[in-house]
Amino acid sequence: MGAILFNVTTAALMVMMLNCGLGAVGRDTLRGRPVPWVAVALTALAVGGVLLQLVWSGAMDALDADPAKSGWWREFTSVFMQNGGLFGGLWNLVTLAAVAALAQWYWGGPLTLGFFLAGILLPGRIDTLLGFGDGPSTDPRNFAGSSGATYFLGATLALAFLSRTRLPKEIALAAGVPALGLAMWLAQENGHGLVSVYGFALAAVAWAARRRPFRPVGRAA
Repeated sequence: MGAILFNVTTAALMVMMLNCGLGAVGRDTLRGRPVPWVAVALTALAVGGVLLQLVWSGAMDALDADPAKSGWWREFTSVFMQNGGLFGGLWNLVTLAAVAALAQWYWGGPLTLGFFLAGILLPGRIDTLLGFGDGPSTDPRNFAGSSGATYFLGATLALAFLSRTRLPKEIALAAGVPALGLAMWLAQENGHGLVSVYGFALAAVAWAARRRPFRPVGRAA
């Protein structure tokens, strides 16, 4: 029962983030939008990682982010390895493609890539600082898989939607992403929830920085 609830809440959080992304970019505008090449590239890397696992039995051992193993590259290559079985792997690929596309259409390619890299680099380090994890990884409680970085990126869509709406129902949806994420971490120790809180917080900083007017040094206010 615990495993079922874990999967249901994890899926529900992703559905909320996707709906936030659709609300932020505009559901009726998707057909006319350009190809999100950053999303295509990230998804292609993830698919390539799965194919590599299929043809090379040692791929996971060589490329995962187990802190007991040496190799600076593991922190990055582990993101494109999948260890959740057939369904988990397909879920990760589909959600990565959808979240990255929505993020690129809202944030633009460079910032989307920056958020995704932050989703790789920051959670493990923040967890170590707070005493929650044992070292850097995509999801601090899992040494392989793209879901940690995807949920981190997806949470930025919730902040984007929150910044664009004044409707109570939509505000509740957007604010519900970090709220549910924190609840998942506290109740289940579900790392997907915690990295979503981190992603939402970083997006809030980025949004505030973009809105702050630039004032050249030495010029009167």
